[in-house]
Amino acid sequence: MGSRTNSLSRGQVTRYAIGSLGTGGFATLPGLVLVYYLTDSLGVTALAAGAIVTVAKVWDVLIDPVIGGLSDRSLAHTGTRRRAMMLGGIGLPIAFVLTFAVPAGLGPLPAALWVLVAFMLAATCFSLFQVPYIALPAELTDDYRERTRLLSWRVVLLTVAILLFGAGGPELRALFPDDPLMGYLVMAVVAAVVLGAAMLTSASVAPQRPLLPVRPGASIAEHYRDGITVLRESQPFRALLATFLLQGLATGMMLAAAQYVARWVLDDETAVTQLFVALIAPALLMAPVWKLIADRVGKERAFRMASIVFILATLALVAMVWVPGWWIVAPVALAGAAYAGMQTLPMAMLPDVIAYDRSRHAATDAGGQNRSGIFGGVWTAGETTGMALGGTVLTIVLAVTGYLETTAGQTVVQPESAVAGIAVSFSILPAALMLASLVTLARYRLREADIVGTSA
Repeated sequence: MGSRTNSLSRGQVTRYAIGSLGTGGFATLPGLVLVYYLTDSLGVTALAAGAIVTVAKVWDVLIDPVIGGLSDRSLAHTGTRRRAMMLGGIGLPIAFVLTFAVPAGLGPLPAALWVLVAFMLAATCFSLFQVPYIALPAELTDDYRERTRLLSWRVVLLTVAILLFGAGGPELRALFPDDPLMGYLVMAVVAAVVLGAAMLTSASVAPQRPLLPVRPGASIAEHYRDGITVLRESQPFRALLATFLLQGLATGMMLAAAQYVARWVLDDETAVTQLFVALIAPALLMAPVWKLIADRVGKERAFRMASIVFILATLALVAMVWVPGWWIVAPVALAGAAYAGMQTLPMAMLPDVIAYDRSRHAATDAGGQNRSGIFGGVWTAGETTGMALGGTVLTIVLAVTGYLETTAGQTVVQPESAVAGIAVSFSILPAALMLASLVTLARYRLREADIVGTSA
């Protein structure tokens, strides 16, 4: 395989990081508004809304390992992973607009089916970009700390994306108070332009490598078997993926609950913007700081520190069950500072795991095989599962606590049990999941000496 340079140019780092405007934007905006769009503008029940998001995400999980295997075959056949990334960058904006383009007057059932089909198409296009995007850091550089630099800047752009889409999306929607459906459509069109531009720009960083022998006759079943194989053979990967999945479940639940917290706890639908600013502004500043901490104490220890800080922040939010108010902005900001580390560090650890696996299977690599795409596919499937289940758990809590759905223009008063359920979904449940993630993180035993020793 072609040689990789240890030092990345500023242009490479920038183009790679820009891709997070696309991945972060797509992960943020639907997670923030899609369930609310279904329940409070289209009249879809909370459980049905949760089912729509879950089915689309299950589809995403099913195709990720296949896309990972196909990405590895494309690398061997063409020398680059760029083709799938460009297909995703072109298709996702179109599918994203369709998701929020439900015609006025459709009943809840046809509206729900419309959103389901469009969102599944969007998820497919997203995976075409995301899976090879995740695989690239292990192929761009062999340097342990250079990967942290690359992923740190990626997280800086990721936090910009969360702020831009999380705060800007609802603001665009709010420009049309008398026509919520038009507000959602305008929001989707503007977001789609940014998504497409970011993803296509980032696709250009995919390196061109010498062609490799292509394994003949790889079927869909073989791609799944390859995914199971990397899970079975790589203990560090299992530990890291389990940790990231649990944390994705926690943050996905908080993301989906944020709009409900703004409307029913703070009694201000537009307050979701302030919540996102409080979350992302500290994260934007802290991503480089977590890199410095990781360089000093190691990525895994810094990751543990960030997770503990996040737990403390969510535990503090428990009090809003009894004392709702704007004081919650302070612990949300603390969670934002921790979130930067929770994104930077595991994403910087993943290419270390891939590089370690490659070094352990040098003979396979000599034969032309590369499993980076398989790792990326399984990782994306796990990440998607965590984020999707977060929204699903929220809808179950809403249903159990008696949340009342409505259509655009109607007004309801939520029972106290539903408001309490929203508060719990934003505090106690995420804290419990984060505690569980510390148990799986303790099983990650790969250290810098292991990586440096194998890449020397």
